[in-house]
This record gives sequence, C-alpha cells and structure tokens, in this order.
Amino acid sequence: MKPVNLPHEMEWLFWDCNPNTLDPIEHSGFMIGRILGDGDWSAIVWLRRNVGDRVIRDWLIAKQGGGLDPRRLRFWELILDLPGNQVDEWVTKARLSNWHNRMSA
Repeated sequence: MKPVNLPHEMEWLFWDCNPNTLDPIEHSGFMIGRILGDGDWSAIVWLRRNVGDRVIRDWLIAKQGGGLDPRRLRFWELILDLPGNQVDEWVTKARLSNWHNRMSA
C-alpha cells in the first residue's frame, strides 16, 4: 500500500518531525494523538478517511482517552459509540489533571 501524503495544511501538527515520512497506517497512533488533540475539522475528516473510525476508537480505548479534554472525549463518545462508563472515567481523570485545571482557569 502506498503511503498517503499528509496535506500541506496539516504539516504544522507535526512540527517536530518530517511530515513526508509519516504513514497513516504505520504511524497511526502518533497521528491520531496529534490530530485529535490539536487538529481542526479538516484534519479530523482526513484522519477518519485515512485511518478509519475503528482504529481511532481502538486507540482511544487503549490510551484511555489519550489525554483529550472532556469536551473532545464527549464528542468522540457520541461519534464512535464509545462505552459511556469508560468515557466517564476518562472525563473525571481529565478534569482532575493539572493541565485541564490550568486551561479552564
């Protein structure tokens, strides 16, 4: 399978590496974390097309929410039909984190 080129508009998300070497399959976990955490809507659409909802869902479950903020976790809970009790735990953990407390102040 030929690697999918990352759109130029998304290269800023991967400022610390060469975006031309990223493969959505081989580097899916890394890309999912960056795009779900900091990407805009077009980046999320690209991710869903190139990685797929099942891979994103599996990543969120394996990473226990992946450090996303409560608002994003609730969004993905609805979109990907994530287990509500697990998302509740991730949201609680995110709300208790120092980073979330700093950002919502």
